[in-house]
Amino acid sequence: MNDAGEGSDRSASSLVSDAAHGAGGAAATPEVSRTILVIGGGIAGISAALEAAEAGYDVVVIEKNPYLGGRVAQLYRYFPKLCPPYCGLEINFRRIKDNPRIRFHTLAEVRAIAGGPGNFDVTVTLHPRYVNDRCTACNACVAVCPAERPNAFNLGMGKTKAIYLAHELAFPMKYAIDDTACALTECAKCVDVCPYNAIDLTMREKTLTLKAGAVIVATGWDPYDARRIDNLGFGTYPDVITNVMMERLAAPNGPTQGQILRPSDGRVVESAVFIQCAGSRDQNHLGYCSGICCLASLKEATYLRERNPGARAHIFYIDLRTPGTYEFFQTKVLADDHITIVKGKVARVTEDRARGQLVVEAEDILAGGKSRLSVDLVVLASGMVPSLARGAPAGPVALDGDRFVLAAGTGDGIFAAGCAKAPVDVATSVQDATAAAALAIETIHTAGRRS
Repeated sequence: MNDAGEGSDRSASSLVSDAAHGAGGAAATPEVSRTILVIGGGIAGISAALEAAEAGYDVVVIEKNPYLGGRVAQLYRYFPKLCPPYCGLEINFRRIKDNPRIRFHTLAEVRAIAGGPGNFDVTVTLHPRYVNDRCTACNACVAVCPAERPNAFNLGMGKTKAIYLAHELAFPMKYAIDDTACALTECAKCVDVCPYNAIDLTMREKTLTLKAGAVIVATGWDPYDARRIDNLGFGTYPDVITNVMMERLAAPNGPTQGQILRPSDGRVVESAVFIQCAGSRDQNHLGYCSGICCLASLKEATYLRERNPGARAHIFYIDLRTPGTYEFFQTKVLADDHITIVKGKVARVTEDRARGQLVVEAEDILAGGKSRLSVDLVVLASGMVPSLARGAPAGPVALDGDRFVLAAGTGDGIFAAGCAKAPVDVATSVQDATAAAALAIETIHTAGRRS
C-alpha cells in the first residue's frame, strides 16, 4: 500500500529523498531534491505523478479527500470516449500501487511552501482518518454505526454512516470516519466489532515537513454554489439540481442506482430543462466561461434519453460552445428530435404546485419572444470554481482574480495542471499534467546544474 498517511508501515521521514541518485547512477548535489510534490490527487495530479515517477523521479501526492480520483470519480461518463471513469482510474491506481517511487497522503493539505527550485520546504497537515492500514473494507463497522452524515460523494443526495467508504472503487480501499458526525471514543461501537483492530479513535492531526525539487499544483475545481443564484431555485425546489448531481443520478453507483428520478418524489423524469451559464459569464457570480458546461449538458441530455426513452430535454443557452473535435458530438446529440435548444437567458424558475412541476420562464431570442415551460426537473450547468478559492497554501503560488494559478509570476519550480489553471475537460487536464511533469523534471535538472 502506497498511502503514507496514518497507520502506514513506512515512516513519513522516509518518503522524501533529498539526494536521490541522478541519471546513470551519479549522485546529485545534496542541496537539490529529486522529489516532485504534487498537490491534488484528481486526474491531473495522478497523471502528473505517474509521468514523473515513470521517468525515474520520486513523487509525493497530497490529497485533501480520503481517496484519490477527484471529480472524475464522481462522473458517470467523461469525454472524449464517453466511458465510465472507473476504467481509466482502475488502471492508474494499479500503476500507482506498482510504482515504489510514488507515495501519497490522503486527508492531507499543504499549509505552506518556502524555498526555491530544487529545494522547496513544504509543510503538510495530516488529518486523522481514524482507520489504519489493517482495514479490509469488510463493512462490519458500518453495520453498527449509529450516526449518519450527508453523502458528500453524491453531493448530499442520501446519507452514509459516520464511518464510510466514499465509493466502491475508493483508493486506498479503507474506511474513514467523519469526526463532525461521530462521537468517537464516546461511542466506539465500530472498534468493538472490527476483527482487524483497524480503527483507532485516538488518532490526532499531525504535521509533516518535506523537501521537494519542484511542485505541481493540481488542486482541481468545485461546482459554483448554485444557491447564490436566487432566481433559479436551487436550494428552494428539490427538483432543481446541478450538472454534477445529474452525473451522480445517472451513475450506477449513485443514489438512485442509475435511474434518473426526481429527488422530491422519486418519480421518473419525463421532461427536463438544462440551464447553461448558471453562474458563469455573469459579473455578479463568475465573470468567465466555465468551458465545458455546454458539452456536459449535451452529454447529460443523452443520459435522460437513454434512461427514459420517451423523455424530452430542453437546453437554454447564451452561446452553445463545443469547440474543436467536440463539434461532432453537438451535431449528433441535436439530431435527436427529443432534444431541443433555445437561445435565451432564463429569467426564473418557479413551482406549479397544482401540476407538481417546475416552471421555467425565459427569453427566446431567435423567436423574438418569451417562453414558459413546465418540466419535471431542472439541471443547472453550474460553473467551475478553482478549489484554491477556498484557500491557497502560503508561499509562492500566484493566483489571478478568479483564484486560478497564474502561469507567469508563480516562480520557477511551481507549475499548475488541469483545472487549477483554467476550466478544462479531462483530456486537457491529462495533457496539462504531462507538460507540468516535464517542466518539474527540467526544473530539477536546471537546479542541479546551478549547484
